[in-house]
Amino acid sequence: MYDVVVIGGGPAGMMASGRAASRGRSVLLIEKNPNLGKKLLITGGGRCNVTNNKPEVRTMLAKYKRNDQFLFSAFTQFGVKEALEFFHERGMPTKEENEGRVFPVSNSAQSVWDVLLAYMKEGEVKVQTGLAVAGIASDPDTKHIIVKTKDGAEIVAKSCVVATGGVSRPETGSTGEGFGWLKKLGHTIIENDFALVPVALSDAWVKKLGGVTLKDIKLTTYQNDKKQESAKGSLLFTHFGVSGPTVLNMSSGIGELLKYGAVTIEVDMFPQVSIGDLRGRLQGILVLQSNKKIKNVLGELIPKALVLAMLEIAGVSGETANHSVSTEERKRLVALLKALPLHVSRLLGADKAVVSSGGVAITEVDFKTMQSRLVPNLYLVGDVLNIDRPSGGYSLQLCWTTGFVAGSNV
Repeated sequence: MYDVVVIGGGPAGMMASGRAASRGRSVLLIEKNPNLGKKLLITGGGRCNVTNNKPEVRTMLAKYKRNDQFLFSAFTQFGVKEALEFFHERGMPTKEENEGRVFPVSNSAQSVWDVLLAYMKEGEVKVQTGLAVAGIASDPDTKHIIVKTKDGAEIVAKSCVVATGGVSRPETGSTGEGFGWLKKLGHTIIENDFALVPVALSDAWVKKLGGVTLKDIKLTTYQNDKKQESAKGSLLFTHFGVSGPTVLNMSSGIGELLKYGAVTIEVDMFPQVSIGDLRGRLQGILVLQSNKKIKNVLGELIPKALVLAMLEIAGVSGETANHSVSTEERKRLVALLKALPLHVSRLLGADKAVVSSGGVAITEVDFKTMQSRLVPNLYLVGDVLNIDRPSGGYSLQLCWTTGFVAGSNV
């Protein structure tokens, strides 16, 4: 019999396993995939956004909105400061990028994976990959946890950590089966949805712009010509629509609006510049290079890859000489620079989601230990919990925090 069985070889499971083993516990980590950390290795485009540099606990927890009061105890035990120290002390330097996002200096998620694997090896965690779990039971007399595998075996442990994740990126193994096991044990499962997903657009011109990024912009959603939500940040065009941190963070609200009708996103490429000043800036470019064509100079204001699309939408021929661009054409171009409309088709599904919302009701978990309030010796961590959070390192920090706290108490 093991002291601890951890189900799920993602970031939260690896952290929980390593921490428990460092305290002298005998630990078995079960992973249904052939290898550990499949989802971890693709996070942040393979670069792995380790955390967000907000070491003050309450500042960090404000990003988790209504869940902050539940998370306070866990984050005071192992927050951003402790997570960064954990990786730094194990030879993985980090760097901070825009909006507080923290990445390995190596720009590789492999560096994070290597640290976690070494941590587990130090404590002699036994790892069983390629083993699928069918369910969990609690022995009413001993309070031990019985893990039932799909090959018919039963593994008994004094305690169990469930780190099976949500339903985002199902190809990595996050298919939500853990929710079924926990529901049978009496836990309330909040309906799962995809919290951070890219947005598909119906605008055909967008498909030509895959990989183009707009920085320092403002996005505003509209429905029935009424303003709904605004956010500043960046946007990444893809072959299907738009993505990037700002879009991902707005996706949940967009999804809610889509239930009631069409949604348009307006992009202000110059949020700090008034329409009047922008007209003057465009006019200055046209005057200084009056004999050139408009298609050859508009790239001084916007990414060159976007020029032809902007001209087409504005109804301006790219072959027009700058000195022949009419006042009305200049007005239309500037109007687009301040409010480029993107017509939402739908949200992408679980296969493109960064994280999923929904999961075990957090009132049923003791965040001082991450132990279930309903089932003794059962601990719940990471995406299996119903905790919404934005893009930018907050999801992985939740894994480090809950995994460490659970591993400290099993």
